[in-house]
Amino acid sequence: MTQATAGAERLVRRAIRPALWALVLLPAPVLIAQLLLDQLGADPIDKLERLTGEWALRFLIASLAVTPLMRLTGWGFMVAQRRFLGLAAFFWAVGHLSVYTVLDWFFDWQEILKDVTKHLYITLGMAAFLIMVPLALTSTKASIRKLGGARWNKLHALVYLSVIAACLHFVWAVKQDITEPLIYGGIAALLLAFRVVWRPAPRT
Repeated sequence: MTQATAGAERLVRRAIRPALWALVLLPAPVLIAQLLLDQLGADPIDKLERLTGEWALRFLIASLAVTPLMRLTGWGFMVAQRRFLGLAAFFWAVGHLSVYTVLDWFFDWQEILKDVTKHLYITLGMAAFLIMVPLALTSTKASIRKLGGARWNKLHALVYLSVIAACLHFVWAVKQDITEPLIYGGIAALLLAFRVVWRPAPRT
């Protein structure tokens, strides 16, 4: 490792976690302020629902990008950031679901159940969220030790199904211009393809 490379790694180590915390938390008060100040357009609940879902998908895709980044740079310390980004995605997914159940349907569980079973894109969104639940609950070092590395990795491979379901949910939820959902889907597809093509060499 050259001196320049080592210096870059030290810089990333110091800056990455504060930067990620800011990125995860700062959009929330901004969205709340926009909602209270009536700055989310003609249908603020729908806009808030979409924006929270987009942030969840962004962090979910970002968590998939960590492994390619580690393989390209050799920055093993990014493993912790991968778990952090996964939890950030879950945090925003909870916000997305809360807007849907509380502000959109006012806890009308019967109508929510009908909506989930009637519309495939909502079924996929709910499936993506439910898959994330066990992943979030086991995103700790204690869970890794308890489950063992192999079982933990198999469980967390479910993130691939979650991101696929989330991307399809976004594409079908958008009624008109699907350019943005297709961009997210394309990035996710490239990251998944990277994992298939560039597999780590087997350990001896």
